[in-house]
Formats: sequence, structure tokens, C-alpha cells
Amino acid sequence: MRPSLPFLLLGLASGAAAQGPALERDVAVPMRDGVALRAVVLRPPGAGPFPVLVHRTPYGKDRSFENQTIHQKAVARGYAVVVQDVRGRYTSEGSFDPYRQEGKDGYDTIEWAAAQSWSNGQVGTLGLSYPGAVQWLAAVESPPHLRAMVPAMTYASPFNFFYSGGVFDLSWPAWIWNNISADARIRAHLDGPKTGQEASAAWRELGPQVVSRLPLQDQHELRDVAPWYFEWMSHPPGDRWWQWAALEGKFGRVHAAVLNLSGWHDEAYGPDGAFNNFLGMLSALGNESVPRPRVIVGPWVHGIAGINDRSAGAKSGERVFGEGAGIDYDEQILRWMDRWVRGIDNGAERDPAVSVYVMGEGRWLTGDGWPLPGTTWRPLYLARGAADARGQLTEQPPRSPGMTQFASDPAAPVSDQYFGHSGAHDYRALAERKDVAVFETAPLAEDLRVVGPIAAEIFLSVDATDTDLWAHVEDVEPDGTAWNLMSPGLNVLRASYRDGGPERKLLEPGRTYRLRMDHLFTGNLFRKGHRIRLVLTTAFMPNFSRNLHTGELEITSSAMRTATITIHHGADTPSRLTLPVVP
Repeated sequence: MRPSLPFLLLGLASGAAAQGPALERDVAVPMRDGVALRAVVLRPPGAGPFPVLVHRTPYGKDRSFENQTIHQKAVARGYAVVVQDVRGRYTSEGSFDPYRQEGKDGYDTIEWAAAQSWSNGQVGTLGLSYPGAVQWLAAVESPPHLRAMVPAMTYASPFNFFYSGGVFDLSWPAWIWNNISADARIRAHLDGPKTGQEASAAWRELGPQVVSRLPLQDQHELRDVAPWYFEWMSHPPGDRWWQWAALEGKFGRVHAAVLNLSGWHDEAYGPDGAFNNFLGMLSALGNESVPRPRVIVGPWVHGIAGINDRSAGAKSGERVFGEGAGIDYDEQILRWMDRWVRGIDNGAERDPAVSVYVMGEGRWLTGDGWPLPGTTWRPLYLARGAADARGQLTEQPPRSPGMTQFASDPAAPVSDQYFGHSGAHDYRALAERKDVAVFETAPLAEDLRVVGPIAAEIFLSVDATDTDLWAHVEDVEPDGTAWNLMSPGLNVLRASYRDGGPERKLLEPGRTYRLRMDHLFTGNLFRKGHRIRLVLTTAFMPNFSRNLHTGELEITSSAMRTATITIHHGADTPSRLTLPVVP
């Protein structure tokens, strides 16, 4: 059953003419291959012509009106709004193949919107998550009438989206089951849950079984509703097959004004996408007619609700940030569109290029580049602690050999105690496990503001041919509360994919390798008296899949073995964190 369009749409614009906004349902938008994608079109009173905003979604175009207020506000502001079911979803024809078809379909939809009699030919796009990704995939196709876009909480690279650091993302099964499968079953006349509510209820019992099952290709419950998911798993990170999803090298094709938006506790691909797409657009700005891009990153989790929360109790997870942490999501988008789609001189081009929130301080910082101007880089070296004590993070480089060892068993992997509950949480228990390595500073003598991409450079050896390395950076308060500073995924690297793939470079057991992660994005003020803690693990289930330590991939194998991990932190192997410090 498709979502119903609420009757409240018929009286959207305050002060509108008596006839109200013009609403057309299930408007057929023809694609170049003859497939019709259907949309809701909502226009202000009168004949127009109007500027147009396009929102494309796999989650039901009608539901979009129920869940988001921006469409109504845009119509009241003088925009025509087109909200479309993407190919193969709800009322649209064709087969759903996530992301792969969105470039051409997005181009065709934008150009269709520009050509309508009620359109003035000026088009903007908006949307968060999947509706953010479709904007980039269309923009790199260079639609002539696209003037502005606000891709929120979306990705930059398939290497940090389908996989992260070479490790397969296990959030996909839940996304497929809870968001995609019900409509897929209806369309294909398959047995099983037919509504989102039914699917969610079934997943509570089924989900843990599916995401923990080995090999991953045996997740048979998903095969009929998502055959493309298994095609994803058949292509390793770095495979040229993924070029259809890659944005790198294509930013010069984008001629629109781009406002990027994400959160420190967004899904890991979000801040990675926001900053790297911002930088990609900056590097491609050879055409003076393309406006300077902008990026906003707050302390938020994935979704709109937290962005809009400007109350004194605004928080992500358990960490309270307060009323300054929220922004008006709709107004930010419409201000951007007013400037670049409607051509209103509202000063948006003079807004800071970068606006980021500093957790622990409750303050927004701005600048004209990324990392922020004035950033300095401070290394903290891993060092051995006193007998039976945790390791140290110190500003002094090591002068003698040192190492820390722990055993890792993929049959009993390190797990995320807060899995399914995004945001900042107290992870002090993680440091108490025996299958981790912990390093931390002494209590800080003064405040330390860290904003930007933290880099972890770790020298490691293992008595196996492969392993994963997770680097968890935490802000430890005097009472022991240990706040995570980013979502899982920015901080992981599979050793055999250390060079990006597609070829795996298995390890020689006992040989020391240098592993580097340099996109641990965060913005946090470590207060005087707090500690900076680094916890190294080889798994963080069930956010992402685990390494079997056999040299075989968990996609096709279930055999596993325990491995001994050695972290080297000596004079010749100076493992370290490098912090972007902002005055």
C-alpha cells in the first residue's frame, strides 16, 4: 500500500489565493528509455512561471510531504515543488537498482521540470541521505538547468559508503529490510511483510541472525527483494565497477551552487561526504560562474529531527549540547535556493564557507577553508604505560622499542553496546575488555580544541594474514565518562585493503606494517582535567563485518581463527594520533 497524501496539502500557503496551491498527483515524468517515474507536483496559485525544487526519494513521495515541512514552505515562498518516487519504487515504473540509475534519471527529471509551462527554467534539488546522494549523481551528469543543490548527510566515495576502509557495511541489511523490502514484495507478489511496520516487527527477531551470519552471501532472506545487494558484495573496494558511484574526478562537471550538510554523529559517510565533496568542488572551481560551495556540520545524528532541535535539551545520544546546537534546516535550504535559484540578493554568498560545531564547548566556528585557517597539527605518540597500567598518549616521541599485544577472536568480536542508538554515549566499558589496546593522556593541563580530520598512524604486526584495525578516539571526563567523538566507520581500515584495493595485499605474519587512517572527522573541546583516550580493536560488530583472520573474506567464508595483534610504538615505529588543533 502506498503512502497517502494528507489533505492538509490543499491549504498550504498562508495568504494564498482562494483557489489554493495547484496539486497534481502521480504526474508521469518520462525518462529517456521510456520508463515513467511519477511525481507529486505542487505549485503556488496562478499560472507562473515559477522556479522549481526537485526532491527524489525511494521512501514514498507522498510520505515525504507528511514527514517534511520544507515542501509546503517552499510553495508558500513561490516555488513549484516536484517530489518523485525514484525508479522501481511505489508509483514509478521500472526496476529498483539503488543509486546506479539515479544519475540519468535525475538529469531527465531536472530537465523535465525546467521545460514545463509553469516553470521558469531555474531548478534546485534538495534531500537528505538517499535523496542527498541522488543529487550528486544527477549533478555530475551536468543538467543545464540545475542552479543549486543541498545534498545533506550523504556520501563522497563508494570506498566509504558501501564499504568503509575496506570493511563491508552491515547497516545495509537493516536498510533493505525496513525501508525497501515491503514495497519490493508487493511489486513482485512475494510472501512476507508488506508494510514498514510489519517489516520492523519481524526484523527485531530476524535482524541479529542475519547480520551475524557467515558467510555474508548466505543472507538469503534478502536475495529476492534485493538481488543488487549481492552484486555489491561481489565487487571489492577499489574495483572499477564502482565508478558509477564515484564522485572523485567528476566535480568539474557540476555547475550548481552546493551547500553540503552533515553531523559529527551522522552515519560515517556523512561527514566524509560533506567535507570531501566541499573540497572537491573547491578544487574544481575553474569556472567563475559556479558559486563557492559551503559546508555545515553540527553535532547531529542522521536525520532532520536533531538538526532542527534548538531546545536547551538538544542532544545526540546521551550527550547534551543545548539550544545553540540546532539550526533551522528548512530555512538554511530555502535561503540557499532563494539566492541561487530565485536570484534574490540575500547575502548567502557571503556566509562562511565552513561552519562547524565544537562539542564540549557549545560553540560554532567558521572559516573560509577546511581544515579551518590557523589549524596546527599536534602528534600524540603511543607509549607503554607502567606495569599493569594502560598505555600512554604523550607529546614526546618514543626513544626505545615498545609494543602492546592483545588477542582477537572473531567468534567473540568486540561489539558496540549502543548499536542501533546513534550519537554520543559513554563507552568507558570498551576500555575494560581484554581484547583491546588502550592508550590515554594524563589529565590535560589546559583546554584543547580539536576540529578537523584526526589521523591515526599505527604500526602493527599480526600472526595472521589479515586483520582490521579500529581506532576509537574518546573524550574522558574526570568522572570516567568516555564520549565517542564520531560514528563507527570513519575509524576503520582493513589491513589487506590498506592501499585501497581492488587487489588485496595479504600480510606476512610477524611483519610490521604501517596503517594510516586520516578521516577521523570531529570537532570537540577537550576540557582541562579531561583525558584523550585511544582504544584499538579489530572489530566493532554489528556496525561493520568482521575479519576472519584466515585471509579469506567473510563474504564467502565462515572459517575463522584467533589472532595475536601487536601494536608497535618504538623509536622506529612511532605509532601516533595527529590532532588538528584550532586556537
